[in-house]
Amino acid sequence: MAISITAPAAGRAGPVTLARQEQRFAIALLAPALLLLLVTTTIPLVYLAWNSMQRIDLGMPWLSGFAGLDNYTKMGADPRFWNSLWLTLVYTASTVALQVVIGLSLALLVLQIPKGQGALRIAAILPIVLAPVVVGLFWRTLVLAPDFGLVDLVTRSVGLPSYNWLGDPQLALISVIAIHTWQWTPFAFLVMLATLSTLPPDVYEAARLDRARPWQRFVYITLPLIRPAIVMVVIMRMMTALSAFAAIFAATGGGPGTSTEILNLYAYRTSFSELNVGYGASLAMVLMGITLAISWLMFRLRKAR
Repeated sequence: MAISITAPAAGRAGPVTLARQEQRFAIALLAPALLLLLVTTTIPLVYLAWNSMQRIDLGMPWLSGFAGLDNYTKMGADPRFWNSLWLTLVYTASTVALQVVIGLSLALLVLQIPKGQGALRIAAILPIVLAPVVVGLFWRTLVLAPDFGLVDLVTRSVGLPSYNWLGDPQLALISVIAIHTWQWTPFAFLVMLATLSTLPPDVYEAARLDRARPWQRFVYITLPLIRPAIVMVVIMRMMTALSAFAAIFAATGGGPGTSTEILNLYAYRTSFSELNVGYGASLAMVLMGITLAISWLMFRLRKAR
């Protein structure tokens, strides 16, 4: 009896010890990356949250001190905050919708081209690899510049007048939406094209035998099959749009006035131009909270579906 009890115990000790060794080895491999992540993200975020509850105005340093939630309550009566929040929502919704619609349309079109898809994929990558500040400067100096920009040359060739695309408050927001859409639509296009290429052809053949029209095949077959890809594109592009900064800053600087001042730019201007670091930190915290809330909601909807 003693042998029959001791043997299984000894047999169990080996795998348990090996599992613990593998776990310690995995922790040792992850520890440097986790430490780097803690230093570069978690600690700055904690510091940002602490600053958001401070009254830090470098223009009037003698008024500095603990403010509690005063910076957050101040936003309720700040029309500039509500304007930047509205612009952020408009900018995000417009760019994401345009990227998904245009990217899917281009993917469906390119899928009908049997040859040359490799070259089109390479060409689509080029706007993505460019730095956003380079994209903003490119559009500001070569595409949307008054009188000699590419867009003005086209409009004047068809008999339309010249427009100040980045200097007109009504056109500036449309212009920065076009800039962001131009740079990141290729990402949606590549994801949609890769997903459409994997769809089973027998399903479409069966639909054709049942005399389903093209729009019916698209609505009832294509869209449900590529829904996971569309959701992931929406989530990723929405996170990028909410945190957009460099391209808008290089193209308009948030102007003219506050016509393109999204919440990210408002936080930057408040902190580094107006030197009100405490209020700028609270604006950044609100933007982070909105981003996390939308991300959580999108992932919950994706999981629920």
